[in-house]
Amino acid sequence: MIVVERTLAVTAASGPVLGYLTDFGNTAAWDPAVQRSTRQDSGPIRPGASWLQVCKILGITTEMVYTLVSAEAGRLLFHGRNEGATCTDSVAVRPLAAGAEVTYRVELEMHGLAKLATPLMRVEFEKFGTASAVALTSALNGLAAMRTTEVQFPPPATLPSTVLGELPG
Repeated sequence: MIVVERTLAVTAASGPVLGYLTDFGNTAAWDPAVQRSTRQDSGPIRPGASWLQVCKILGITTEMVYTLVSAEAGRLLFHGRNEGATCTDSVAVRPLAAGAEVTYRVELEMHGLAKLATPLMRVEFEKFGTASAVALTSALNGLAAMRTTEVQFPPPATLPSTVLGELPG
């Protein structure tokens, strides 16, 4: 199994950071391997929401469907799968006095013949992890300058308990 984890300090508050990271479609803006990440369903983003992610790794284009498995106070869990691999992305966001701390962890398990590429993929994923951390820090710091909607987990009692990220405006 390949495990890559990065912890970043950003200037944006934890609520907008969590809101941004809840939409897995945003990975295309900061992950250099991701060519596009398209929502496969509609409505509020909540557990069960899914995205088709197209990545190019080592010159090979591959698709993986990711699902938001859980969204709790300060934590997100996404699960992706295709024929050659299973991937779990976990995100923890913690408020800081001047922003937020984000810990992003990717666990990739290769399957079948693709498992033979694990040593090569480990090196590539470490490179992606470093590049992604720099780009994600920049993207999240950009939120501090924007007016953003804060996402609260769990949702306030005034909203149905199944709605995630949909705040009264």
